[in-house]
Amino acid sequence: MAKASLIILVSLAICISSSLSLVYGAASDPNKFSVIGHVYCDTCRVEFETSISEPLPGAVVKLECKNRTDEKNTFQSPEITSDNVGDYKIEVTGDYEDSDCDVTLVKSPRADCNDPTEAWRKARVVLTALDGITGQIRFANNLGFKKKDALPGCKKVLTDMGYFELKDELGSEFV
Repeated sequence: MAKASLIILVSLAICISSSLSLVYGAASDPNKFSVIGHVYCDTCRVEFETSISEPLPGAVVKLECKNRTDEKNTFQSPEITSDNVGDYKIEVTGDYEDSDCDVTLVKSPRADCNDPTEAWRKARVVLTALDGITGQIRFANNLGFKKKDALPGCKKVLTDMGYFELKDELGSEFV
């Protein structure tokens, strides 16, 4: 009898906790997203982050979504400024399943690091709950501005990484 009561009590506890999970899970809006990203200064002019890349506080980004069929804007965020470590967060409400959404660089706060990287000028994010991705946080690829001139330490950093095609970006004086 005591064993049966214990089983019933445990089953009841599991049912209650499952019900609470469903109730609180349903309370969150599946069409609200937070896009999180980072902006950096590419000190080696190689269009990817290295160990000597620098965070870029005060950089400005924006998020735009365009319909895949007619290219019309379906969403545009206000311009967002990165925080003191180069991170930003953009709040989005709505489902943009039929749109391509990209975070783009708008401007750099530094005159010596304001050349937008070509390969990562924009970072695509998926803003729909209908694609199997759960959760409301979406992470954008890091975006960077290139420094006007590569730092002297870049040759060592890039050589340590196994990257040897340095002439075009760093110039012959560094290679």
